[in-house]
Amino acid sequence: MSTKGASAIAAEVIAGTEVRSLGQWLAALLDANLVNATQAARVVDELVQQQPALLVPQIRQLVNALEKGTPRAAQTAAHALHALVALAPAKVARHMDRLREAFDAAADETKDGIVLTFAALCSASIAYQKRVVDVLERALGSAEPRTLQRWSETVLPALKGEPYAQARAVVEGRLADLPKPIAQKVAAQLGVRLRHP
Repeated sequence: MSTKGASAIAAEVIAGTEVRSLGQWLAALLDANLVNATQAARVVDELVQQQPALLVPQIRQLVNALEKGTPRAAQTAAHALHALVALAPAKVARHMDRLREAFDAAADETKDGIVLTFAALCSASIAYQKRVVDVLERALGSAEPRTLQRWSETVLPALKGEPYAQARAVVEGRLADLPKPIAQKVAAQLGVRLRHP
């Protein structure tokens, strides 16, 4: 394990002066040694911040890390994929079925990354909506209240037509069960009035 910080290592990977290649750092996300996998996750997080385009050819490895990595590695992979939608939506979308299959068993942090990735894909192209709306509905239907509020702010604006109506109906159906402060914020976002009991 290197004693350098993740930011410095990422800068060296970008410059081509780091001993380990980008591919090796991504492979380390699946390392059985938790310390090595966590350090790799930190380096990949920095790469997403510093030079996300470098990761576009590595989308398959990120999907592998999301499915098979530790929760920390999976979280890093999911959020990297979300960032890469802006650069290469079609390349991320090629793995949409794998992401859909991974969703239900995923850790909360990974689910967050998948939801954000799917919302970004829907914003990039209306064609992706019907393929992911069922996952987005399940996400909105099962999210804890604060997460529901945040996801509804991201997901609903990304959808159009029938997928929007379906997802909105899920959110509206949960208003009565949400804590009042959160319900008020969600209702305001939806442009509806809360019914008082």
